[in-house]
Amino acid sequence: MVLILQAAVLGIVQGLTEFIPISSSGHLVLIPKLFGWNTFVATKGVSTAFDVALHLGTLLALLVFFRHEWIKLIQGFFRGFKSRPADWDFTSRMAWLLVLASIPAAIAGALLNNVIEDHLRVPAAVAICLLLGAVFMTAAEVYGKRNRGFKKINARDAGVVGFAQILALAPGVSRSGVTISAGMLDGLDREAAAHFAFLMAGPIIAGSGIYEAFKLAKNGFPAHGPGVFLAGFITAAISGFVAIGLMLKYLKSHTLLPFIIYRVALAALVFLILAL
Repeated sequence: MVLILQAAVLGIVQGLTEFIPISSSGHLVLIPKLFGWNTFVATKGVSTAFDVALHLGTLLALLVFFRHEWIKLIQGFFRGFKSRPADWDFTSRMAWLLVLASIPAAIAGALLNNVIEDHLRVPAAVAICLLLGAVFMTAAEVYGKRNRGFKKINARDAGVVGFAQILALAPGVSRSGVTISAGMLDGLDREAAAHFAFLMAGPIIAGSGIYEAFKLAKNGFPAHGPGVFLAGFITAAISGFVAIGLMLKYLKSHTLLPFIIYRVALAALVFLILAL
């Protein structure tokens, strides 16, 4: 029961911080170490099952929240094969832009996964990445023109945001934070940048979940894995759904400043704990 409760808490953390720009992977490194939840730190089998649960939970949140858009985007993707790019409607263009934006991080993730797992999933590295992410988000607020809406997204935006997503492979950077900021720096308004960033997370989270699922199928569930899996999956899905709606609404009229302050404060706290 204790493991189930821990998994539920971490699922809530994952769902919220996947879409709130404070880094889900960073928090999932810090919280188990801080509270001594060693099952989620040291036991590879449970960790793999739990990663699958969290990925599938946040993926479900994305699929349900944007369910009407996903249907149109899938239709637009296949419709794109029937005409030249110059003749695509907005939905077909957006579907292919999401594909374009997902390629850089997918390639980088496949190449760098072992390096990240071996060297960056430690509190000191997470704290540094939290600060670097805060700097990037501050730059977006100060220098971003933010004068284009969602329907004005173009191939350059997809490329810029797609390559920025590579940075989010490092725990502490935050996928939502770096992609929203990159979109803002390229001229998108906050809501448009977040909307595109959240949609773009779908293929990446799905790919990552499938990769982890293959590892899980190879290694098998640990004895207490299914319960932990379900707790993480359900809470990540619910909290993720809530977080998407809250962020899209918040960014219509508010800045990234509260999240920047939180990141700096958390990084300072981590450094202080390490020093002591």
